[in-house]
Amino acid sequence: MFSKSRINEPGPKAEVEKPKTPETPMTKPSMEFTPSAPKGKAAASVLSSDLTVVGNLRTTGDIQVEGTVEGDIRAHLLTVGESATIRGEIVADDIVVNGRVIGRVRGLKVRLTSTARVEGDIIHKTIAIESGAHFEGSVQRQEDPLANGRPAPAPSMRLETPAAGDAV
Repeated sequence: MFSKSRINEPGPKAEVEKPKTPETPMTKPSMEFTPSAPKGKAAASVLSSDLTVVGNLRTTGDIQVEGTVEGDIRAHLLTVGESATIRGEIVADDIVVNGRVIGRVRGLKVRLTSTARVEGDIIHKTIAIESGAHFEGSVQRQEDPLANGRPAPAPSMRLETPAAGDAV
């Protein structure tokens, strides 16, 4: 009847021993968006053939354009699909053009396939142009075509003609 056990007594219950877990301090969530690269290869962002984008696109990832973009594009790998039209400058480490680009192309590796239609200058480190590709513009090789926005102007040559009465 009388026992020292408190199992059946009312009042605060004895705490059960829990395994200790290390406490991590709570941090305030950041309002900045900094995407972290997932382990492995991330899928490319695809702009479908029925999509028209008016504005600039910028990513550190890969983009595959099948629709129309009226603006500049900057990416790691840019693939311009056969049905795509881009009106603006494209800048990427790797560029594969299967469709139409109206504007400047800057890339470390630029490849124009047989279905490509490019109207604009190409600034590259390496370039490949397949038979059948249509290209109107100039081609310039630079060691780092991504470093600056515009290629350095060619040195100007000044030609002076002697004025009347000057000795030649």
